[in-house]
Amino acid sequence: MWLIAAASALGVLGSGCAWQIGGDKPATVVCKPTRGQELIDLKKAKDQGAMTEEEYQAQRKQVLERL
Repeated sequence: MWLIAAASALGVLGSGCAWQIGGDKPATVVCKPTRGQELIDLKKAKDQGAMTEEEYQAQRKQVLERL
């Protein structure tokens, strides 16, 4: 049983997600997209007409320059 829990935890941590546990609130999983996923999402938004080429390039530059 512990092996399943360990594998699940590694999957969550490897995906950019983290567990947030504590206090009176129930445990939640917080996921931060990877830089690659952000770039993919930006490209999809541009391709679907949700943003202009200029907006896309500006957001893409911000993602790439972020540490």
